[in-house]
Amino acid sequence: MTMKVVRAAVAILQRPDGQVLLAERPAGKPWEGWWEFPGGKIEAGEEPYHALVRELHEELGIEVSTAYPWMLRRFDYPDRSVELHFFIVRAWQREPAGCEGQRLSWQNPHLLTVGPMLPANEPILAALNLPSLYAISNVLELGEQRFLAALQRVLDQGLQLLQLREKQLAVDALRALAEKVLALAQPYQARVLLNGEVDTARNLGFAGVHLSSEHLMALSERPQGMLCAASCHDRRQLEQAQRLALDFAVLSPVLPTLSHPDSQVLGWDGFSALAQGSSLPVYALGGMQSMDIEKAWQHGAHGIAMMRRAWEE
Repeated sequence: MTMKVVRAAVAILQRPDGQVLLAERPAGKPWEGWWEFPGGKIEAGEEPYHALVRELHEELGIEVSTAYPWMLRRFDYPDRSVELHFFIVRAWQREPAGCEGQRLSWQNPHLLTVGPMLPANEPILAALNLPSLYAISNVLELGEQRFLAALQRVLDQGLQLLQLREKQLAVDALRALAEKVLALAQPYQARVLLNGEVDTARNLGFAGVHLSSEHLMALSERPQGMLCAASCHDRRQLEQAQRLALDFAVLSPVLPTLSHPDSQVLGWDGFSALAQGSSLPVYALGGMQSMDIEKAWQHGAHGIAMMRRAWEE
């Protein structure tokens, strides 16, 4: 017997300070007392965005001003399957209110003070802990001294996620650089991933590993106990990242880059066609500048990844 699939539009209402709005399911409804992100069913023939706008008006009394497609996730409950179209909602009119008698609470996704969360929503909290910028090291071009000075500067400015990608370094040189980078990042609680082998990342004390597309396609299961991301360049690779339930993916190249001038680019439409159906947060990489973040959000990206531009003053 095939389970019924319920499609729903779900909103991550997000304040500038990063807090998100959660709602408690009221008495008399299934899963009463459990907490969830607001939203509701998509009606037959209705676009997910239009369902989102309608549901938030009915449930919270607000008018959506700015919303971006984010992730598409599926979850099986005992009696049905749900297909959840998540949107990040960054601007709205009027203060949200529980129009259906539900309690509301603004929460820091890093540290909830309400619960329990509906099972389908729990993985979303981990994704919300990922920042909009993913910086990639560039010691090869800058030299170690200039890179470390630039890293200190951007950490002071709020950098929270970094990939150490220096494949030209021998093991001993990589270990020495890693110690310096991790020491700089630690006071800021910034997470650093190593582009390299899983065991090396663990042994050196990295928060996680960033897999090349070749390494990604050779894996049968994801590394455990650490953040795990991967470089993807097409649908097949992105689908593999989703099958392995990685924490996020980087999709490239979106625009022409100096490092790969002859590579065929996805363009924003090509990026969107892949990213908007993803169950993982996806960063846009390739020719990115800070000013591209809004366009990236509009096309389904969680954020942008930058190498050269990340270290410019």
